[in-house]
Amino acid sequence: MSFHRFYASWFDHLNHLVHQLTLAPKPTTPQDNPALLQLVQKVISHYSQYYRAKSVAAQNDAVSLFAAPWSSSLERSLHWVAGWRPTIVFHLIYTETSARFESHIVDILHGVRTGDLGDLSTAQLHRVSELQCETVREENEITSELAKWQEGAVELVEAGGDGNVEEKIGGLMSVLVKADELRMRTIWRVAEMLTPQQAVEFLIAAAELQFGVRVLGLNHDNHRNVEVNLNMVVQEEI
Repeated sequence: MSFHRFYASWFDHLNHLVHQLTLAPKPTTPQDNPALLQLVQKVISHYSQYYRAKSVAAQNDAVSLFAAPWSSSLERSLHWVAGWRPTIVFHLIYTETSARFESHIVDILHGVRTGDLGDLSTAQLHRVSELQCETVREENEITSELAKWQEGAVELVEAGGDGNVEEKIGGLMSVLVKADELRMRTIWRVAEMLTPQQAVEFLIAAAELQFGVRVLGLNHDNHRNVEVNLNMVVQEEI
């Protein structure tokens, strides 16, 4: 199966898993948490499957993964090293936390605990902040490594049909693998810091962001394709 076909199947299943997350009842007692935890682990395992498949595809053709023909133009414009930027996770957490805190502020002021992302403890916020700093540092290191590879473009062209081309492409694959490992590790470590209910809300928000960008991107590309085809017809008539 090509990675393009794998991605289409994987994306459809992600929709199915997120639907399960949205239907999951909020826990009323600690005993309800194992069911939510199992759902969270299922979704994280699904992301892990994606990165394993991507790693195999990178061994065959790392360059095509950067081109990402299965993605829309908008999705590609947002890519960092052939995928989403890990630090966006923290912007998402803070946005969700702020929105939920504001919606429950009256309850919170009365000492009512909501248990959702708007109810992160001081310790949780501190751990998220520490992980954010660590992720920013690793992101910058990978960005620098990619920049060095790109600066070697002259050597790549000079190599021509030389066997060194494969060696240089191998360097690109190494950067991609590090970026994907950071992406997966970030998802896993953030989910680990949260309660099962909070992790469910985090994974739903992350997936909905991914779905939203994809829909916008596909709509934009379809609109542009219609415009191009119309212009071609007009030019032919002229």
